[in-house]
Amino acid sequence: MVEASPVKFYFAKYFFLAFSILQWLAAATIFFRHPFTAKTFFFALVFITIGMLAFFFFLLITEKVRRVAVGKNKIVVTEGDRNVRFAWPEVKSLTIVPFVNLYRLKLKGKKGCIYFFPSQNIDPAFGLLSKDTSKMGDIVQKRKKELGLK
Repeated sequence: MVEASPVKFYFAKYFFLAFSILQWLAAATIFFRHPFTAKTFFFALVFITIGMLAFFFFLLITEKVRRVAVGKNKIVVTEGDRNVRFAWPEVKSLTIVPFVNLYRLKLKGKKGCIYFFPSQNIDPAFGLLSKDTSKMGDIVQKRKKELGLK
């Protein structure tokens, strides 16, 4: 079974949460350290708004980015403390998301997509196209050809 680094996963999952907290701390610092004027209120409001947008983005991403291990016979999705195993015939599609260095996995009978990181960085082949040259990429390409997936 081949899996991406847990450091990549946790960094990507919690980056926007940490960014939003830093924005709110900056807004609180501006608001409480400087005298109340329209200018300080405006800048504090800008930082609060940026923090809220980052927190909203965190809420969207946190459910979709998962830790996934890919093997020759199965795909294992880690959901908290439990591991959910899927056989390759249950996969509806498995594609690389351009520019983001992520895989998008759609499963038959499941609503929504699961996003996960490859085991190594994906190198761009010819500008816009991406190709995973790692061991995980080899397993994925072989299974996609066998099953006729996109």
